Amino acid sequence: MTSVNPATDLVLERVVDVPPELVWKAWTTPEHLMKWFTPAPWKTVGCEIDLKPGGKFHTVMESPEGGRFPNTGCYLEVVPNRKLVWTGALLPGYRPANLSADVPFVFTAIIEIEPDGAGTRYTATVLHSTEEGRSKHEAMGFHNGWGAALDQLVALAKSW
Repeated sequence: MTSVNPATDLVLERVVDVPPELVWKAWTTPEHLMKWFTPAPWKTVGCEIDLKPGGKFHTVMESPEGGRFPNTGCYLEVVPNRKLVWTGALLPGYRPANLSADVPFVFTAIIEIEPDGAGTRYTATVLHSTEEGRSKHEAMGFHNGWGAALDQLVALAKSW
């Protein structure tokens, strides 16, 4: 577990009523991830996953107005059915990303998936490099957005 710095980090933790294996499947299968990853009315219209450290995690989000927002990152840690870590600061193969001025913040995400009875204790920790980045992410609706996406993940997993 990474220690959380409240000045730079955001955390969403909940217990959900689907097993860890289904949460993992939703996070690691592109066709499933595209159905839940972006809170409605936004959509995820593209996804590439190379599930290994140094592998590619790429999504394309689409706004209700049709604007497309590609995001490419690099997996840092992959522990099947338990943990995913990726960052937008690196491209696949651990290549440093060439971040432009229009990127509002860069983060590293840690998704922890732990058995909890018949369900899962789900913890998403998002590490930002600056307090400003954390504040921007929170103001964009981190808790509501990541929470809504988790609700969509759970609904999808229950349909399997």
